[in-house]
Formats: sequence, C-alpha cells, structure tokens
Amino acid sequence: MQYVEYGAHNSQTIILLHGGGLSWWNYREVTQLLADKYHVVLPMLDGHADSDAPFNSIEDTAAKIISHIDEHFGGKVLAVGGLSLGGQIAVEMLTQRSDICRFALLESALVKPSKLTHTLIKPTFGMSFGLIKQKWFAKLQAAYLGIPKKLFNDYFRDTCKISKEDMIAFLESNSAYSIKPALRDTQTKVHIVFGSKEQSSIRTSGKLLNRMIPDSTLEVLPGYHHGDLSLNHPEQYSQMLLTLIS
Repeated sequence: MQYVEYGAHNSQTIILLHGGGLSWWNYREVTQLLADKYHVVLPMLDGHADSDAPFNSIEDTAAKIISHIDEHFGGKVLAVGGLSLGGQIAVEMLTQRSDICRFALLESALVKPSKLTHTLIKPTFGMSFGLIKQKWFAKLQAAYLGIPKKLFNDYFRDTCKISKEDMIAFLESNSAYSIKPALRDTQTKVHIVFGSKEQSSIRTSGKLLNRMIPDSTLEVLPGYHHGDLSLNHPEQYSQMLLTLIS
C-alpha cells in the first residue's frame, strides 16, 4: 500500500481513509488545515489509482494499515478517520485492534449488508464498466456522488486507473461488510456522522455503530448527501475532528 504524508513526523499522527473509487485527495483540503499541528497520513487503498496491490477485502486492507502503524508509529496513532469504504476499513481496524487509536471519525460507513446489491454488482459492472472512462459519464457520476468541480480532474484521472476486477472487488466487499462482535471491545472514542439525505442503509448503519461502540456519539448532518462532509466541507470536517480530539 502506498501512502501520502503531510506535516512533521514527530507530531501526533492522524490517518484518513478515502472513499471507494476516490484517492488521497479526498482529504487534501482537510489535511492542509491539520498539517501545521499533526502528522497526517493518507493511504492510497489497494485496488485504487497508484496503489501497489489489488483489492482483496476490507479485513485484509485494515490488517495492512495496522501493520504499517506497528512498523512506523509504535502500534498506535492519535486518530483514524474514514469515508464510506474508508469508514468500513476504520471500523475493521477498531475491531482487529481495540487500542489502535484514541479517536475515530466514521463518515457514512455502511455496516448493513445488502445481498441484492452484492449480487447485482458483477453483472452490472461487466456491462457498463467501459463508460467509466468516458468523460461525459464521469461528470454525471461525479455530480451524483457530490464531488466538487475542483476535484473532478483528480476523480476522472484516478477512476480511469482502476481495473474492472478491483472495482468489482471493493464494491462487493462494501456491500457485504457487517459488524463483528469484537467491535464492542474497542477502547477508542468514536464520533459517527452521516447526512440526512443519505440512503436508509447508511442511516441505519450509523445507528447500529452507535449502539455497538461503547464510547461513541452520533451526529446527523441536515441536508447532507453521501460524502458531503469531507469532500465539500473540509473546514467543518477538520473542526469536528479537532473537537473530538480535544
């Protein structure tokens, strides 16, 4: 796995995990607001643009990031944040290692599996994958996903680098992921957020996480869609994270 890093290495470390189909630039502006005080690490998740390995599973990806933390940061970091697929990986990190971080910010993490969605992913992308490399289609997708215009070139460039096999793999993993009992043992203080205009499965997932994680809080963002917080409101995101840490 490849990593982009900002800030002084002798500072406390925050790891931010991008959403599926995106890359480290998901948190570019957030990082600029944090890097003067913290060491911010942005993994390029397996199976995504410029990664060095195919996507295997959420569990495997979480284990790789934990190994990186063990090797470079003494087995623990200050905080972990993640959007969507990145949020699921963050949840899995808390599950695999109860003290991996002191704080976590989970944005729109899906933990309610959908068998129907999982079944449809492979045939749907088998037929339509070629459209992803068409700019007109990418603009429609970016608008649907709420990606700001200033990030479109990053989105289009990096989406074109994802193989059909990897995209199917991380979408299938995303649709099948569920909470494991060991999550109850996490020692991390967790803030869970989702937008009021997100799909019901995301809203239900946020409530499930809130009930499962002992030291957690839940916040619903009025009028927000999927990914709105970190992609379109970096100042709010960074302040939310700083408030959690303080």
